[in-house]
Amino acid sequence: MESSRISLRPFKVSDADDFLKWASDDKVTRYLRWNTITSREEALAYIQKVAIPHPWRQSICLDDHSIGYVSVKPEPGDDTCRAHVSYAVSAEYWGQGIAKQALRMAMSRVYKEFPGLVRVEALVEVENKGSQMVLEKVGFVKEGLLRKYGYCKGEIRDMFIYSFLSTDKIM
Repeated sequence: MESSRISLRPFKVSDADDFLKWASDDKVTRYLRWNTITSREEALAYIQKVAIPHPWRQSICLDDHSIGYVSVKPEPGDDTCRAHVSYAVSAEYWGQGIAKQALRMAMSRVYKEFPGLVRVEALVEVENKGSQMVLEKVGFVKEGLLRKYGYCKGEIRDMFIYSFLSTDKIM
């Protein structure tokens, strides 16, 4: 995929139809903590109440059409040196390097936009091989296995924890 066609920008209400296309796909939301979006009304509500007010949730755009998201959320209080990253891309675009490109773009920006940030963490389910590959290709380091760590879709699941430090090099 030509990288000049991919961009990150804040979500807009006008993204609702594009958002619904990928957020209504169970394959895309399988490993996400939020449920599959089932209607345009739900899509609008999510964008207005979650995506827009979020401190750093960007729409991954292909030719300015929303095809996914990347989110970086700094921890509160004394832990603002650390943030959590999550992302998803429309299944239609899997395997084309879009998640990798979007994550690279995010990592090149967040340390500038959050000056006290030192570490970005990603939690990935053991079964989610695609996301593990994306993180490793960007330069995240797999630190270990967290057994029975994350609750998702009604189950407590094993997770790998990855990190990317402000001193790490984006690959």
